[in-house]
Amino acid sequence: IETGIGLAKCAKEDRVKLLVTGEMGIGNTTTSAAVTAALTGVPASRVTGRGAGLSSEGLHKKMQVIEKSLAINRPNPDDPIDVISKVGGLDIAGLTGFYLGAAACGLPIVLDGVISCTAALAAVRLCPLVADYLIAAHCSEEPASALLLQELGKKAFITAGMHLGEGTGAVTAYSLYKYALAL
Repeated sequence: IETGIGLAKCAKEDRVKLLVTGEMGIGNTTTSAAVTAALTGVPASRVTGRGAGLSSEGLHKKMQVIEKSLAINRPNPDDPIDVISKVGGLDIAGLTGFYLGAAACGLPIVLDGVISCTAALAAVRLCPLVADYLIAAHCSEEPASALLLQELGKKAFITAGMHLGEGTGAVTAYSLYKYALAL
Protein backbone atom coordinates (compact mmCIF):
# COMPACT_ATOMS: atom_id res chain seq x y z
CA ILE A 1 0.00 0.00 0.00
CA GLU A 2 2.84 2.38 0.84
CA THR A 3 4.52 1.59 -2.48
CA GLY A 4 1.33 2.52 -4.32
CA ILE A 5 1.04 5.78 -2.40
CA GLY A 6 4.65 6.57 -3.29
CA LEU A 7 4.06 5.91 -7.00
CA ALA A 8 1.10 8.28 -7.00
CA LYS A 9 3.22 10.97 -5.33
CA CYS A 10 5.92 10.47 -8.00
CA ALA A 11 3.29 10.93 -10.72
CA LYS A 12 2.22 14.20 -9.13
CA GLU A 13 5.84 15.37 -8.92
CA ASP A 14 6.20 14.51 -12.62
CA ARG A 15 3.22 16.81 -13.32
CA VAL A 16 0.94 14.02 -14.47
CA LYS A 17 -2.65 15.28 -14.72
CA LEU A 18 -4.61 12.03 -15.12
CA LEU A 19 -3.79 8.49 -14.04
CA VAL A 20 -4.87 5.34 -15.84
CA THR A 21 -4.66 2.00 -14.03
CA GLY A 22 -4.58 -1.58 -15.16
CA GLU A 23 -2.93 -4.81 -14.12
CA MET A 24 -1.51 -8.04 -15.43
CA GLY A 25 -1.23 -11.24 -13.52
CA ILE A 26 -2.01 -14.89 -13.21
CA GLY A 27 -4.67 -15.88 -10.70
CA ASN A 28 -5.56 -12.35 -9.69
CA THR A 29 -9.24 -12.69 -10.60
CA THR A 30 -9.23 -15.29 -7.83
CA THR A 31 -7.85 -12.90 -5.22
CA SER A 32 -10.07 -10.07 -6.45
CA ALA A 33 -13.15 -12.29 -6.15
CA ALA A 34 -12.11 -13.24 -2.60
CA VAL A 35 -11.56 -9.60 -1.62
CA THR A 36 -14.84 -8.55 -3.27
CA ALA A 37 -16.76 -11.30 -1.47
CA ALA A 38 -15.19 -10.33 1.85
CA LEU A 39 -15.81 -6.59 1.46
CA THR A 40 -19.38 -6.88 0.17
CA GLY A 41 -20.66 -9.99 1.91
CA VAL A 42 -21.79 -11.39 -1.44
CA PRO A 43 -21.20 -15.15 -1.84
CA ALA A 44 -18.10 -16.19 -3.78
CA SER A 45 -20.30 -17.94 -6.34
CA ARG A 46 -21.78 -14.57 -7.39
CA VAL A 47 -18.48 -12.71 -7.81
CA THR A 48 -16.25 -15.39 -9.30
CA GLY A 49 -15.74 -15.63 -13.04
CA ARG A 50 -13.72 -17.58 -15.55
CA GLY A 51 -10.81 -15.13 -15.59
CA ALA A 52 -8.58 -16.02 -18.53
CA GLY A 53 -10.98 -18.73 -19.68
CA LEU A 54 -11.43 -21.47 -17.10
CA SER A 55 -13.53 -24.51 -17.94
CA SER A 56 -16.68 -25.15 -15.92
CA GLU A 57 -14.73 -27.63 -13.80
CA GLY A 58 -11.97 -25.06 -13.24
CA LEU A 59 -14.52 -22.40 -12.31
CA HIS A 60 -16.11 -24.72 -9.75
CA LYS A 61 -12.69 -25.44 -8.20
CA LYS A 62 -11.88 -21.71 -8.16
CA MET A 63 -15.08 -21.00 -6.23
CA GLN A 64 -14.24 -23.75 -3.74
CA VAL A 65 -10.74 -22.32 -3.21
CA ILE A 66 -12.17 -18.85 -2.57
CA GLU A 67 -14.82 -20.13 -0.17
CA LYS A 68 -12.20 -22.16 1.70
CA SER A 69 -9.78 -19.22 1.93
CA LEU A 70 -12.54 -16.99 3.30
CA ALA A 71 -13.57 -19.65 5.86
CA ILE A 72 -10.02 -20.34 7.01
CA ASN A 73 -8.69 -16.77 7.06
CA ARG A 74 -11.91 -15.03 8.21
CA PRO A 75 -11.08 -11.53 6.95
CA ASN A 76 -12.78 -8.67 8.77
CA PRO A 77 -15.11 -6.99 6.23
CA ASP A 78 -14.85 -3.71 8.14
CA ASP A 79 -11.05 -3.63 7.74
CA PRO A 80 -9.91 -3.53 4.08
CA ILE A 81 -6.26 -3.94 5.07
CA ASP A 82 -7.12 -7.11 6.98
CA VAL A 83 -9.08 -8.38 3.96
CA ILE A 84 -6.23 -7.69 1.52
CA SER A 85 -3.62 -9.21 3.81
CA LYS A 86 -5.65 -12.38 4.32
CA VAL A 87 -7.14 -13.09 0.88
CA GLY A 88 -5.74 -10.44 -1.48
CA GLY A 89 -2.49 -10.00 -3.31
CA LEU A 90 0.31 -7.48 -3.62
CA ASP A 91 -1.20 -6.16 -6.85
CA ILE A 92 -4.45 -5.28 -5.07
CA ALA A 93 -2.53 -3.77 -2.14
CA GLY A 94 -0.37 -1.66 -4.47
CA LEU A 95 -3.35 -0.41 -6.45
CA THR A 96 -5.23 0.39 -3.23
CA GLY A 97 -2.32 2.55 -2.11
CA PHE A 98 -2.08 4.11 -5.57
CA TYR A 99 -5.72 5.24 -5.37
CA LEU A 100 -5.23 6.60 -1.86
CA GLY A 101 -2.09 8.48 -2.92
CA ALA A 102 -3.65 9.80 -6.12
CA ALA A 103 -6.66 11.18 -4.26
CA ALA A 104 -4.38 12.77 -1.64
CA CYS A 105 -2.51 14.45 -4.52
CA GLY A 106 -5.75 15.57 -6.20
CA LEU A 107 -5.24 13.37 -9.27
CA PRO A 108 -8.17 11.70 -11.06
CA ILE A 109 -7.83 8.00 -11.91
CA VAL A 110 -9.45 6.03 -14.72
CA LEU A 111 -10.30 2.54 -13.44
CA ASP A 112 -9.86 -0.58 -15.52
CA GLY A 113 -11.16 -4.08 -15.01
CA VAL A 114 -12.27 -6.08 -12.03
CA ILE A 115 -8.92 -6.16 -10.19
CA SER A 116 -8.54 -2.38 -10.45
CA CYS A 117 -12.10 -1.90 -9.21
CA THR A 118 -11.53 -4.33 -6.33
CA ALA A 119 -8.58 -2.23 -5.17
CA ALA A 120 -10.62 0.93 -5.67
CA LEU A 121 -13.35 -0.42 -3.38
CA ALA A 122 -10.75 -1.20 -0.71
CA ALA A 123 -9.37 2.35 -1.03
CA VAL A 124 -12.84 3.89 -0.82
CA ARG A 125 -13.64 1.78 2.25
CA LEU A 126 -10.43 3.12 3.85
CA CYS A 127 -11.13 6.72 2.77
CA PRO A 128 -14.55 7.47 1.22
CA LEU A 129 -13.29 10.70 -0.38
CA VAL A 130 -11.22 8.60 -2.82
CA ALA A 131 -14.47 7.92 -4.73
CA ASP A 132 -14.51 11.53 -5.92
CA TYR A 133 -11.31 10.89 -7.90
CA LEU A 134 -12.37 7.65 -9.62
CA ILE A 135 -13.64 7.45 -13.19
CA ALA A 136 -15.11 4.17 -14.42
CA ALA A 137 -13.91 3.04 -17.85
CA HIS A 138 -15.69 -0.21 -18.64
CA CYS A 139 -17.75 -2.96 -17.13
CA SER A 140 -15.85 -6.24 -17.40
CA GLU A 141 -17.56 -9.54 -18.13
CA GLU A 142 -16.27 -10.83 -14.78
CA PRO A 143 -19.30 -11.26 -12.47
CA ALA A 144 -17.90 -8.96 -9.76
CA SER A 145 -17.47 -6.01 -12.12
CA ALA A 146 -21.03 -4.64 -12.08
CA LEU A 147 -21.26 -5.16 -8.31
CA LEU A 148 -17.98 -3.31 -7.72
CA LEU A 149 -19.03 -0.37 -9.89
CA GLN A 150 -22.34 -0.23 -8.01
CA GLU A 151 -20.54 -0.29 -4.65
CA LEU A 152 -18.30 2.54 -5.89
CA GLY A 153 -21.29 4.55 -7.12
CA LYS A 154 -19.85 4.57 -10.65
CA LYS A 155 -21.30 3.83 -14.05
CA ALA A 156 -19.04 2.64 -16.83
CA PHE A 157 -19.85 3.90 -20.29
CA ILE A 158 -18.00 1.16 -22.18
CA THR A 159 -19.55 -2.30 -22.26
CA ALA A 160 -17.56 -4.09 -24.94
CA GLY A 161 -17.55 -7.61 -23.54
CA MET A 162 -13.97 -7.34 -22.30
CA HIS A 163 -12.89 -9.89 -19.72
CA LEU A 164 -9.43 -8.83 -18.60
CA GLY A 165 -8.14 -5.47 -17.43
CA GLU A 166 -4.52 -4.90 -18.36
CA GLY A 167 -5.38 -1.24 -18.91
CA THR A 168 -7.18 -1.81 -22.20
CA GLY A 169 -10.54 -0.44 -21.11
CA ALA A 170 -8.99 2.49 -19.26
CA VAL A 171 -6.84 3.51 -22.24
CA THR A 172 -9.86 3.24 -24.53
CA ALA A 173 -11.87 5.40 -22.15
CA TYR A 174 -9.04 7.94 -21.97
CA SER A 175 -9.11 8.27 -25.77
CA LEU A 176 -12.89 8.75 -25.76
CA TYR A 177 -12.67 11.38 -22.99
CA LYS A 178 -9.95 13.18 -24.90
CA TYR A 179 -12.07 13.32 -28.07
CA ALA A 180 -15.18 14.37 -26.13
CA LEU A 181 -13.27 17.24 -24.53
CA ALA A 182 -11.92 18.30 -27.92
CA LEU A 183 -15.50 18.71 -29.18
